[in-house]
Amino acid sequence: MVFNPDFLSSEAEDIPTNPLLKYLQHQPPEVLARVAKSVSPEIKQIISQNVQGLVGMLPGEHFDVQITTNRENLAGLLASAMMTGYFLHQMEQRMHLEANLAECPSISSDVKDERADGRE
Repeated sequence: MVFNPDFLSSEAEDIPTNPLLKYLQHQPPEVLARVAKSVSPEIKQIISQNVQGLVGMLPGEHFDVQITTNRENLAGLLASAMMTGYFLHQMEQRMHLEANLAECPSISSDVKDERADGRE
């Protein structure tokens, strides 16, 4: 699963310039591949379920499903999936950090005290 920034190349002049898309288009394919590989299977599953929920999912064996959209809506879907991915990655890192902190007796009691006081 690697992001292909060229699929949203804008030939139309009426589409506003997107700085993030421009940045992605200037990244070497190796960088995009490395970032894509760093995503855990759990995050990929959640993003897949999120996109399927946004697009709708009918079983392919019973329906001839075709989805038609315009470039702007597709870009919005991509942006949503990317932001979801970044958010989930941050939450996954937080989960691992909390798990590691919980294993340290002196730190875990301090973290529990902060939560009890509402100071997270």
